[in-house]
Amino acid sequence: MTKSEAPYARERSIAIRAVLRASQLTSSVFDKLISASDSLTKSDKSPVTVGDFGAQAVVNSILATHFPDDPIVGEEDSSDLKTEEGKSIKEQVCRLAREALKGAATNCPGLSGQGVQKQEEEDLTEEKLLAAIDRGNHEGGAIGRMWALDPIDGTKGFLRGGQYAVCLAFIVDGVVQVGVMGCPNLPISPADPKPSGDKERDAQVDKSKLGTVYVAVRGQGAFQRTLHDETETRISMRSLSASKLSQASFCESVESGHSSHGTNARIAELLGIKNKSVRMDSQAKYASIARGDGDIYLRLPVGDGSYQEKIWDHASGLLLVEEAGGKVTDLRGQALNFGAGRTLRDNKGVVAAHWDVHGQVIEAVSKALMEEGRGSLL
Repeated sequence: MTKSEAPYARERSIAIRAVLRASQLTSSVFDKLISASDSLTKSDKSPVTVGDFGAQAVVNSILATHFPDDPIVGEEDSSDLKTEEGKSIKEQVCRLAREALKGAATNCPGLSGQGVQKQEEEDLTEEKLLAAIDRGNHEGGAIGRMWALDPIDGTKGFLRGGQYAVCLAFIVDGVVQVGVMGCPNLPISPADPKPSGDKERDAQVDKSKLGTVYVAVRGQGAFQRTLHDETETRISMRSLSASKLSQASFCESVESGHSSHGTNARIAELLGIKNKSVRMDSQAKYASIARGDGDIYLRLPVGDGSYQEKIWDHASGLLLVEEAGGKVTDLRGQALNFGAGRTLRDNKGVVAAHWDVHGQVIEAVSKALMEEGRGSLL
């Protein structure tokens, strides 16, 4: 069976195209536009940038061209752009989205082909671009086809110049079938330094060595390519036997409000892990462990555990890790349910590790939570 004949080959191809164009837009936004006037603040106080809205407009426009009947669960909606405060940002979003969607193939490698001609000829009015953003308002569910999109996962990392990701997943009957993730600031080689958001240190980073895309289709493996070369390389998690678990390293969120750093430290102690945790923003953590940079990703509840994870924050990363030899569950060891709506309301926390050691990690998570008096989460 050729790649073009494999299940979901068309969805895979179009998802890569969409993520590449969105990644191009976000890189342009950071290089040219990041300033205090280029971000809004949503009611939950998280920053929203021109890049978030622009990337969602681009991805949703491309999906609408090729899969007009497929609903999309996306993070953003255009309501903030329709206010007086958001007027200037709306103008920038529309201009950048038009550039990304109409740009010549030479400016966005790998994107020539079916559907692009139609998009270039279409009059991309402000009304149509805002409508494209709002195609992400689907409520999700367990039946049928749908897409899950986080146009910029790790917005704070993006604003700092650190790690962020454009994440797109295709879901059928609540099961993730295709995952594509663009990481413009992740090094092509794990041996090269990656931007962290520290301006002085990041000034030494060779930007020509940055920019990766990760692709996974259920049952077909996980792959890495660059933003500018469509050659794909299969990736896999680092093999880690139970006896060598102490040699593992954690990947965890930069923000302590996203995952309990103290609990993670206790879990590492219980597992005998002495390596310092690697902290980075976004689903780039999934990509990092999938290609063997790290081994375990924990996103454990903080406080009373009432927060519900959003499906777009984990769908593409989960499939990438699973196809690279890992297992992803909640802290109880239960599979993540992407068919319950826009959130993972049936799950608490996320634990990702190689299949061979996942059970041990879950045991350590349970013990640490019990010690903290948070056994009610289990």
